[in-house]
Amino acid sequence: MRELALHLLDIAENSAAAEAKSIRIEIREDSVKDRLVMKVTDDGKGMSEEMVKSVTDPFVTSRTTRKVGLGIPLLKEAAELCNGSLSISSRLGEGTEVSVDFQRSHIDRMPLGDLSTTFLNLMIAHPAIHYIFSYEVDKELFYLDDVSIKSELQGVSLTEPVVLTFLRNLFESGISKIQVAA
Repeated sequence: MRELALHLLDIAENSAAAEAKSIRIEIREDSVKDRLVMKVTDDGKGMSEEMVKSVTDPFVTSRTTRKVGLGIPLLKEAAELCNGSLSISSRLGEGTEVSVDFQRSHIDRMPLGDLSTTFLNLMIAHPAIHYIFSYEVDKELFYLDDVSIKSELQGVSLTEPVVLTFLRNLFESGISKIQVAA
């Protein structure tokens, strides 16, 4: 994967596959400390201690459609190459948290990529899941809890063209304001 947004998408898709009812995606950039931290937290099935220990192995996956799982191992390697790390904590029946940390200014750190499209695609692909998106750059914050949006729609599909346009504009304007202000 060439951008971090795609890694977030991959992890959140794993959360959805683990039957999460709620997924929180947090991204924090700190220019003073020179850190970029991304975290995905869910309330899905969780993993055993053994699975948590082995999930960074590219030849371990819970999927039946293929025999390798490259998302987490590649992200871990990318973080370590940029003076960072990846950690996973999980409890069976309670959920999982994947946290990854990078040196923000590292020349080899892949770009964040298109966060707006990633967030929008997740909401559309899994509309029953409760999403909380948080993107902070220094002290500027874009925060979206989708409960109010879904409530306001009163059952109107997220894939309705006017709703899609609204959501895309909401994500794009909120994220760009944060990036411009920083």
